[in-house]
Formats: sequence, structure tokens, C-alpha cells
Amino acid sequence: MKTVREPARDIKVWREVDVVVVGGGPGGVASAISAARTGAKTVLIERYGHLGGMATGGLVNIIPNLSDITGKQHIYGLTMELLNRLDKHGATSYPKKKDRGSADKKAVDYYLNANLGWFFVRKDLAGQQHVLYSAVVDPEILKAELNDMVLGAGSELLLHSWGTQVIMEGNAARGVFFESKSRRQAILGKVIIDATGDGDMFVAAGAECDNECDNKRRTAWLALVWWMTNINLRKFDKFKASQPEKYKELMDELVKLGGYPFFFRGILKNQPNTIWYHSMLPQPQRTDAMDVEQLTKIDIEARRRTVITHDFMKKYLPGFEKAFIMLTAPQLGTQGGRRIIGEYTLSEKDMETDEVFEDTIAVIANNDYGDISNKHPALCIPYRCLVPKSVDGLLVAGRAFSSADTINETFNIIPHCIAYGQAAGTAAALAIKAGVEPRKVDYKALRDNLVKQGVNLPKIERSVGSVASNDGKKDYFQKYRSQ
Repeated sequence: MKTVREPARDIKVWREVDVVVVGGGPGGVASAISAARTGAKTVLIERYGHLGGMATGGLVNIIPNLSDITGKQHIYGLTMELLNRLDKHGATSYPKKKDRGSADKKAVDYYLNANLGWFFVRKDLAGQQHVLYSAVVDPEILKAELNDMVLGAGSELLLHSWGTQVIMEGNAARGVFFESKSRRQAILGKVIIDATGDGDMFVAAGAECDNECDNKRRTAWLALVWWMTNINLRKFDKFKASQPEKYKELMDELVKLGGYPFFFRGILKNQPNTIWYHSMLPQPQRTDAMDVEQLTKIDIEARRRTVITHDFMKKYLPGFEKAFIMLTAPQLGTQGGRRIIGEYTLSEKDMETDEVFEDTIAVIANNDYGDISNKHPALCIPYRCLVPKSVDGLLVAGRAFSSADTINETFNIIPHCIAYGQAAGTAAALAIKAGVEPRKVDYKALRDNLVKQGVNLPKIERSVGSVASNDGKKDYFQKYRSQ
């Protein structure tokens, strides 16, 4: 491969801070807020002109799995603070408290009829459907609220700024280079939090990572999300119910033309007559969210098919006569990628235990594994999944946490990333206060601080014994009990 040598140059240092967060998606926003609130001088840099990542720019505006199938809520903290803020603007929708965990047919059918069953409904072992506590949000209101939360916490914010390289001192990350319209600059920091989603910073720092991902998994799929509005859904429903064969014939024709036959019904009260397309294309043999050529091809093709769908629906589907494209996502939907190899790697076996780790920083509802979920409806996430094995001064927030691809597929969605980010930001600030590297943070102090922030964490009871750790070495055991 032909190469050229980049000349050496002096780079202006824009700031010297405690914590530098790279990436303003759900994990990065939560990191910046919690680090600043815990007393660290913090800067958040984000490549787009808005915060929220997939939740806003990707139009993946669904905040699912806040509860298990019984309706018991597990995720609180910044996720709930955010939903409460959106609620004041009428910019969110979720099941009423009485319906969470309910098998009430009317409540279940509401979400099934909107084609949102995967996010809001699960079956128990007897086949009975129940409503989960999940939410949808207005991404435009969310962008403004995230700005207010980050700045209100005391963090600085740089939009339109792309983190490109890590500044290393020996084996420790101590800053980042970033590119913007103001040219290449640097920010020095004591702890760097990689919230890019794809591990751009930990790869640049030379940390070990895992890029294995079965192409059949959700985390390997790439998609463009877009919304269409001004639809007479009653007229559409009447046609579909009265002429099911004609409807199927039209959808088959749309597929042949390259269009998208499946959509979700928007359930935001402030956006009536709107539908959401999460447009999956036939995926390449090996999808790679880090391949810019592949991303470009898929984005171009997806937008071409969006117009095909819009034109076809307007011409042939009753109720769509006055429809128009309301929004297309400015960023392609990517759902997985590189993952850090951390001090602990979460795997499928962790779903089949009720162990509460000494360093548990989040409890996540486990809804998608049948009998396993029935026996173990929640999963504890250890802080060590955010800590690289081989690099100091660096933490991971978001979907790139240390995990096998089999488990990352289910536990890397938006509220999970917020929880990981809240823990990473808090840990970074506590490490700086204590004068230690992030891997040496006192677990009890971290957990106590998170509980004060409203995070739901189980109580711990300790007893002596021994058990194999994640890498197979027998060292110590502490038995824990969930409250």
C-alpha cells in the first residue's frame, strides 16, 4: 500500500482538564454529567453538532428494557432524570405504571399494533404476553435537554470536534488530539473516557480489543432510520383490513422495487400520523462499522430506497396521499463494533448466575433468553468491564464495554450505555480525587456515590471463600445477595 509521511508539527493545547470525554452519545453524555457533578473539571467533545448519538442523530429514539417482564424496574439514575425532563415537554411516551408487567390485552395490543412489540412486549414461559417498561422520546427535544444537562453539570462542551488520537505518557492516556474547523488541537487530561461507541480512542491508545461479531447478530447490522408523516392512518388501516391480499401484493411489489415494507407507528403524542422506518439493507458478508467505504455505500443505497418507498406509498397506499419524508437520520445506524478487553469480560455464563459483583455499577433487566431470563431476570454489570486490561488513564463508556459479542448484542442499548457512562464518569472523578489510576478506584466509594445519584444497586453481604475468576485463576470469593 502506498503511503506518505505526515510531517511533525506543534499542536496547540486547547485545555488542560481532569476528564476528557470523547463522544457525545448516551454513554458520553452520562460520563460528562457524572464526572462534572462529582467535582472533576470535564470536557466533552462530539463530532456532530448535537448530542445524543444514536438516540438523536441515528433516530433510534427507543429507550427499552427499563424493567423485566414482571414490571420491576432496574435502571434508574440519569436515564430517569432524562425521561422526567422530557416528560415536561410532552416529548416521551411509555406504559402507565399499572400496565408495566401486565398481560392486559388492551395494553399489549397497543404496542403490538404499532409494530413495537420487540421493544415493549415479552412472552413468559407459558406464552402469555406482558408489557415491559420501555419509552420512546422526541429526538429534537432530547438534543436540547442533553445540552442543558451537560452544561448545567459544569462540563465544557465542544461540538463539531472529532477525537482522532490519544496522547500517551508511557502506558497511560493523558490527552487527545481532535480535529475541527479550528484545525487540529489537543486537550490534556488525567483520565480519558472513550465514548465513541466503536472504541476509536482505546484502539488509538493500543489497548487490546475484540472485533469478533457474528454477521447474523443485531450488532452487525447497519441501517438508515427515517420518518414519514402526514399520513391518514385510519384510512390506511381500513384498506389493510378490508383488502389484505391487495395489501400483500403491493408490499411484495415494493420489495421487488427495492423499497421498505415494514414500519413502526410513532407513538409520541406530539407527533401524530407519523411512522418510523428502521431500514435494514441486505448486509455484506462481513459488516464493519469502521469501514468508511462500506458505510458510504450503505448510506447512499439506503437513501435511494427511502425515496422509492416514499414515492410508492404515496402513489398506491390509501392514507399516504399527502405523506412526506419528515426526517432522515444524519448518521447511519450502527449497533455494534469493537469492544475493549477489560479486567472482566461479561459472557453468557454471567446470565445464569445471580452473583452481585463487588464492583457492580449497574443492574440490567434480562428479558430475551427464555428460561434463563425467567430464572435470572436481571444481570449485574461489573465496573471492571469498563477498565482496559493494559492501558491506564482510560475508561470505556457505552456499547464497547468488555463483553462477548453474544452478550453485547442484548446489553448495549441506550439505557445500558447511559448506566455505563454514569459509572465511568463517576469513577474517573473519584480516581482523580484519590490520586490513583481508574483501575484502582475504591469499589465501595464508587457504588456509594452512584447510589446517591439515584442508581439502583443491590446491597452486598460478604463472606469468605474462593471461586474461579473470569480469567480462570482462583483468587478470592465474596458472596453477594441482591436486596
